[in-house]
Amino acid sequence: MRKKTFTLLLIILIGGLALHAQRQVFNLNENWKFSYGYDVKSKGISINLPHTWNTKDALGGNTDYYRGLGIYTKKIDVKQEWKNKRLFIKFWGANLVTDVFINGKHIGEHRGGYTAFAFEITPYVVYGKENTITVKVNNAQQLDVMPLLGDFNFYGGLYRDVELYITELDCISLLDYGSEGVYLHPDTVTNDYASVRSIIKVLGKSNVDVNVSVLDDKETTVFSKTQTIDNDDSTKEITIPIEINKPHLWHSTLDPYLYSVRVQLIKDEKIIDEVIQPLGLRYFHVDPDKGVFLNGKHIQIKGVCRHQDRPELGNALVPFHHLEDVEIMKDMGANSLRMSHYPHDSYMYKLCDKAGIIVWSEIPFVGPGGYAEKGFVNSERFKKNGENQLKEMIRQNMNHPSILFWGLFNELKESGDNPVEYVKELHKLAISEDPSRVTTAASNQSGDLNKITDLMAWNLYFGWYGGEVSDIGKWLDNTHTKIPNTPIGISEYGAGASIVHQSEELKKTNPTSYWHPENWQTHFHEAYWEEIDKRPFIWGTFIWNLFDYGAAHRTEGEKPGKNDKGIVTFDRKDKKDAFYFYKANWNKEDPMLYISERRLINRTKAEQTIKVYSNQKQVKLFVNGKEYTPSKSDKYSRFYFTIVLSSGENEIIAKSKNNLKDIIVINLKKQ
Repeated sequence: MRKKTFTLLLIILIGGLALHAQRQVFNLNENWKFSYGYDVKSKGISINLPHTWNTKDALGGNTDYYRGLGIYTKKIDVKQEWKNKRLFIKFWGANLVTDVFINGKHIGEHRGGYTAFAFEITPYVVYGKENTITVKVNNAQQLDVMPLLGDFNFYGGLYRDVELYITELDCISLLDYGSEGVYLHPDTVTNDYASVRSIIKVLGKSNVDVNVSVLDDKETTVFSKTQTIDNDDSTKEITIPIEINKPHLWHSTLDPYLYSVRVQLIKDEKIIDEVIQPLGLRYFHVDPDKGVFLNGKHIQIKGVCRHQDRPELGNALVPFHHLEDVEIMKDMGANSLRMSHYPHDSYMYKLCDKAGIIVWSEIPFVGPGGYAEKGFVNSERFKKNGENQLKEMIRQNMNHPSILFWGLFNELKESGDNPVEYVKELHKLAISEDPSRVTTAASNQSGDLNKITDLMAWNLYFGWYGGEVSDIGKWLDNTHTKIPNTPIGISEYGAGASIVHQSEELKKTNPTSYWHPENWQTHFHEAYWEEIDKRPFIWGTFIWNLFDYGAAHRTEGEKPGKNDKGIVTFDRKDKKDAFYFYKANWNKEDPMLYISERRLINRTKAEQTIKVYSNQKQVKLFVNGKEYTPSKSDKYSRFYFTIVLSSGENEIIAKSKNNLKDIIVINLKKQ
């Protein structure tokens, strides 16, 4: 009885300490005033975050969209009881250069648009009174800040959350490159044993104890250790090794198992701060002949690329938008995501951890592609900024098991200022920051840039920007022969398509024209995946793009200002035919059936070949009640039916053995 009473008392005590431990975090998204920098007389318009000022001009196809200064102001009450605390303000994303002021006093600047950053504001606030936060954001091109250019819109603004943190005087640091101040370095991971170095950065001048605990998915503690950190006047750091026997491994979409690591600061037997981070234990390697092996088992990387972009919103997204995008990836059967061409929202990484989606995360070191100018300036300021952005990306996202690849550049050129030596420096920096992962890059040319990173990948558009779709197989074989010891992949491949552009004839189009028929995109992707699937040496492939996205300078396809290479429309409402081809081939868990070319409603020929995508073994077709069996089927989940249409409307129904059904109506207009 005495033992039970003691246990109950201990639970109550720990519960009370946990409540005391929670740092206070206040979301500051509401009730800002915004004005353009040039409008010096404006009192500002009322807005809530996330916010960008380019939703109308950039998304309207205006190449001269506003790239300049925007000013945000907000009043906050700073409570008197916070006087013996520490106060921090954290920005999760502001594009591109941000200067922050408290009560008119400049407290700091951040240069870079896609990573988080924080400032301590303790010395600047007035307690017991209303304080004014002023944030000046500039999205104009800066020659010393990545990126210098790119085939996407540079939306300006406070487009991610802003938060106020209240902590004790001793706390886990918020000031180390925008990170959570906790780093989990896997030194050894096998099926039988895992050893992880936890490194914790602490602010404060007192002696404190640091406890690191690992909890499984049922919140049972599987490891716990406490160490003391000595008195110091500067930022302090402590390393606590974590050991787990017989670990449950994180295995992509098959088993995305997550532990959580709870780090607590303890002073005078009270918990004064706490941070919780994900821990996914896995090991991997990439073979130049056989591709990626995760936890000793081969995994075919079936990837997509994504921009953080929506119509009418730009980059000012909320959690629902990220969640919807991940659900679309899961529905398609994709198991990997290239976050192009910059680090995405922190919530997106968390979703990928939970879904088991393998991530390629890259810094915004973007070359010109087919456009003028360059993505590199050989100046110390530019190079230092790139190194800083790389450190921010790695330190902020190191604990996400979904990330296997750090990307260092996209489509750079060696002419003019040559970035080769600088990329070598970035590669060394990435490995020193995180030796547990590998580096990669996306190229569109030959040269020494392709000989630096651990893995290489290319942006390939045979059959769209030149050549024929059949050239992709030849290119892959030739490249593998030339560099047999380098794992090669495809970082981008795709073709434009509009769901309102339909054609009975399959014909290659001019990519810069306003005619992007959907059937050519479908043909392109079918042909590419057949060639990719035959070659196990390809370490990974990434469709460009999962979604249409904004690119103000684009004057092609359905409308100006949009890149329509997505296999899902910009608004996420319509999945193009190519999406269902991949779903039939990649997602074998969810039964599916889809009649392709369904938007080609009006046809002129009575005899038609109807193509159905399905992951089922048997499919039948009924045309106006008449049953047809496939004239041909193949290993890529395609069923072909040769049918004859009647004049006028024709009802076409596809059915599978397990009663899946898909219906379309085609109108035959004989010429």
